[in-house]
Formats: sequence, structure tokens, C-alpha cells
Amino acid sequence: MSKKEERFEKVYSQGAVNVIEVWVDKETGVNYIYRQSGYSGGMTVLIDSTGKPVITKE
Repeated sequence: MSKKEERFEKVYSQGAVNVIEVWVDKETGVNYIYRQSGYSGGMTVLIDSTGKPVITKE
């Protein structure tokens, strides 16, 4: 995929060593949260207070 056709878009970022980012799947609108600390990290679906996935509508 070319740069213009990338499926995921980073919409939020904070930190340098302890990183938190929010990524949006541009096809589904589902938001994911990524957490990195040192050499480890992980990504999971971002959920709202009712336990449903956060979805960004275009």
C-alpha cells in the first residue's frame, strides 16, 4: 500500500519513553490504543464506559 492508502491513522500521541497512542482503522472507524514502555508494548481495542468499541465516524 502506498502512503496515501494506509489503513490506519494515528490520531493521538503522548510521551517519549512511556508512549500512549490512539490509532483509527479508516475502513471500520474502530479506535485502538497502543501503549509502549521501553522495549515492550501492546495494542488493544479502545472501549467506552459500556464496554463497546469506540468508533470514529467520518
